[in-house]
Amino acid sequence: MSEIVQTETKQGRGPETIPPTTIHLSQPVTINILGASGDLTQRKLLPALFAMYVQKLLPDEFAILGFARRDYTDETFRQFAGEAIRQFARLPVESEALATFCEHVFYHRGDIEEYASFRSLYTKLFDRRLFPANHLHYLSIRPELFATVLSHMKASGLINPIDAPNWSRVVIEKPFGRDWETAHALNQSVLQHLHESQVYRIDHFLGKETVQNILSFRFANAIFEPLFSSHLVDHIQITAAETVGMESGRGAYYDASGALRDMLQNHLLQLMCLVTMEPPASMTADAIRNEKVKVLQSVHPLSDVDLKKAVVRGQYVASTDANGKERPSYRSEDRVATDSKTETFLAVRLSIDNWRWAGVPIYLRTGKRLARRVTEIAVQFKKPPLQLFQTVECDGDVCDLTGTSPNQLVFRIQPDEGISLRFAAKRPVMQVQVENVAMDFSYSETWQNQLPEAYERLLLDVLRGDTTLFTRSDEVEAEWRVVDPILKAWASNGDFPLAEYPAGSWGPTEADALMHGTDEEWLNR
Repeated sequence: MSEIVQTETKQGRGPETIPPTTIHLSQPVTINILGASGDLTQRKLLPALFAMYVQKLLPDEFAILGFARRDYTDETFRQFAGEAIRQFARLPVESEALATFCEHVFYHRGDIEEYASFRSLYTKLFDRRLFPANHLHYLSIRPELFATVLSHMKASGLINPIDAPNWSRVVIEKPFGRDWETAHALNQSVLQHLHESQVYRIDHFLGKETVQNILSFRFANAIFEPLFSSHLVDHIQITAAETVGMESGRGAYYDASGALRDMLQNHLLQLMCLVTMEPPASMTADAIRNEKVKVLQSVHPLSDVDLKKAVVRGQYVASTDANGKERPSYRSEDRVATDSKTETFLAVRLSIDNWRWAGVPIYLRTGKRLARRVTEIAVQFKKPPLQLFQTVECDGDVCDLTGTSPNQLVFRIQPDEGISLRFAAKRPVMQVQVENVAMDFSYSETWQNQLPEAYERLLLDVLRGDTTLFTRSDEVEAEWRVVDPILKAWASNGDFPLAEYPAGSWGPTEADALMHGTDEEWLNR
């Protein structure tokens, strides 16, 4: 029986509102956050749970238990939770609602590396007056501790079998390994203690409303889906650009990971899968994830010869902005090695060897300290086979004749979330001239409602038992198979180029070489 009851009111809908939808979770739950004193709990998890609470998305009976080594009590951890929510909550924080929410918050002090801490945790959770028997365990801890923690949880009785009356679900944060071998070992370790259906490998990108809208756009609109094929598409660009560097002490983590592990292996490959996958047989979790795995398995392996032509990595160096302010180099950032070879920019050209996409280049690009914060997918279509019209391109009041511009379909993931389609239309002049115009859908202009945070949606899905937006073990390993040749080439070839680019630019000019010999160019330069 489904644990979710959903009703929708049939009120009129204007352009500025979304019809109210009530989702009521009927099964009581205890949400156990391991590593509860960390930054993720403070910035994301507690604010997301509070937002779910005020929107009445949590069940009537719930408890939130923080588990960490710090010397908190229930009361001091509630103070910690209240401060985090007031600072980072997406929705307005009313004192009465916050106070009531914090009555559901508890704390357990212990060392996650010690089995005794889990036995005492089990004893505490057995108090059914405070802690419902369904358990969501969120592992906000270092990946190297997953195996130890899961072993302790299983041995202490905190993880129920899948056929037990009360469920146990475990959320695991990335990174899921550092290469294929470590990812495979991690999966084996996790699945030694859990059934695949109990594991929720979280990728916050997949919780973004605009990412989910890719599937809706493609498979809910018969006029668009036929466009997604090599017959009409020239190439696809996927960009995740950030203006930030190593603020908030992020340098230590990033210097050990780099752009490939931090962004491309997971976020960008997931976006690629969603925009190129075949229509699933249904909207069930396994049907969707099966199609994503097929895409990853169809990616043409990068050979040693391909790597020099298809991969560009870079690192930002110091520069000065328009106001004369100095932008630091990566190697001068906090907690970064002064001789670091870690890439802060990566551009890769991939191809998918299947009937739908054969011959269509897929360009993936990500970087820190770039010119603008933007995450988007641009599907660029082929030019008409015959140029029948004069094309005009205007910049303000200045217009010039140009060559034929291709149509573009752009999914804007962040910011200014939406979808735009650029096409040619006749200009209102006496000559027969065309100009590129845009049909634009914007979330903010269509609906006033603030978009939910990714963690709100993903935590709700865990409570519902919906694994659609979470990566499966074979999916994780397939992602690593795509990027493993790059990692091995870098490890074996100390001279693999590391291009420099000024902080605040669009990355190294060497990335343009990926498109040499074509009419293609990066959309943001």
